[in-house]
Amino acid sequence: MLKRVFPAGAIVLLLASCSPMKPAFNRQSSSQTTTGKKEIKFLDIESGDNSTIEVKKEVRSSGAQSVKTENSDYGSSSGDVEKASSLQSKYAQLMNTDVDRVQNMPLYQSIDEWYGTPYRYGGSTKNGIDCSAFVQTVFVSAFGVTLPRTAHEQYGVTHHISRTELQEGDLLFFNTQGGISHVGIYLQNNKFVHASVTGVTITDMFEPYYVRHFVAAGRVDKKASAFQNSKASAAK
Repeated sequence: MLKRVFPAGAIVLLLASCSPMKPAFNRQSSSQTTTGKKEIKFLDIESGDNSTIEVKKEVRSSGAQSVKTENSDYGSSSGDVEKASSLQSKYAQLMNTDVDRVQNMPLYQSIDEWYGTPYRYGGSTKNGIDCSAFVQTVFVSAFGVTLPRTAHEQYGVTHHISRTELQEGDLLFFNTQGGISHVGIYLQNNKFVHASVTGVTITDMFEPYYVRHFVAAGRVDKKASAFQNSKASAAK
């Protein structure tokens, strides 16, 4: 009698033990799938407040496409590609955006040449530069367009647009000292680059100070301006 009961009891115990084993296996499999993903971190750096640095985490699968770094203004050598990639990474962090959205390399290369330059009213050199001179310099270098010298004059040669229409390379005008007294270049993700009192830097346009002093956004017809500049040069 005991010989018949024992196998039956062993079978019952064996069947009962299979239930917790399957979930445990599933959890292990799920864990392996999760660790197969790569975590990419971007720093959100807002000028004027060095105490606040937010870290934005974005999880992408290991099979994600690589970032394109090809650009006609950079050669095909590995050194040029690395230079473009490094510049893209730097400004993606400063603007809290994806690396593959930083594509206008002539613009960001020109900005990078002046980034961190101290502010000097009336200045136009690496020793010190003011807001309108910075904008004027970047436009010549990145777009081949010559703008007037002052912020007020630059405001006068732009087509005024809504902030909802802003595109990379548009201008933002502010009244900081009466009239049109400050200007910067819009980039993306609500960020603009300008020569502020702390030097050439990137700022969020919705910081309270700039919201209060905002006047208008303006767009330069870069193709028309470049054409007019080339005609003027040829006539000389």
